[in-house]
Amino acid sequence: MNVKVLTDKDTGVAVVTLDRPERLNAVDLAMRDELQETWRGLRFDDSVRAVVLTGAGERAFCTGLDRSAVVPQPDSPYMADDPLLRVGPKANDLWKPVIAAVQGMACGGAFYLLGESDFVVADTTAAFFDPHTTYGMVSAYESVLMAQRMPHGEVARMMLMGAAERIGARRAYEIGLVSEVTEPGGALAAATECATVIAGYPAEGVQGTVRALWAAKEGAVAAGFAQAAHLVALGNLPEERQAELFAGRRRSFRTR
Repeated sequence: MNVKVLTDKDTGVAVVTLDRPERLNAVDLAMRDELQETWRGLRFDDSVRAVVLTGAGERAFCTGLDRSAVVPQPDSPYMADDPLLRVGPKANDLWKPVIAAVQGMACGGAFYLLGESDFVVADTTAAFFDPHTTYGMVSAYESVLMAQRMPHGEVARMMLMGAAERIGARRAYEIGLVSEVTEPGGALAAATECATVIAGYPAEGVQGTVRALWAAKEGAVAAGFAQAAHLVALGNLPEERQAELFAGRRRSFRTR
């Protein structure tokens, strides 16, 4: 199993852990399917009233789509499949609060998950970046989701600078991506503490608030997503060229 779920029946909190630390919790198709099943299962579990989402290990929360994943595509520019489009809780109609606890790297396709979390807690080791442009790819879905959480200029800089820059936890807090910064290793406990408080409130009011908050921005997300597949099809380099750029990547970067 690539996704672990630990439920505390006393508090009403479930901790969902991305469990591929040897791959920096990158999402392959098996993990994608497990996440969808997890969110759908939590919809029907009335003992769970709040959820914490985290990643196993110290190096990464999630590094996006596993580059080794083989994603079948229809032979048509009108029916391109994005493998992570339905990976998040909101895409699976889960209207229970989801709090992300981030330690280490969160990049690329991780923003599908962070973009559908209700708020983010991070420790001081957290680093956020999107390498798409560096490797000849369009950051479309990720940019749309992050544009709902951060000022436009900050999103633009992160997406356009690619792998050359990372946003540290403190800067992420200053621009509103992160709601709380903890000491190293403390994000999960802090997020779980918040989830426990929320889970103690009447579920109907909490879930209605989650739905209302998402309603405030889902129109913009839908409009952006409607353009995303076409922009990716037009702007992405061929996969062989992407692989060349990835293989020749530089290891240097600055952290803001």
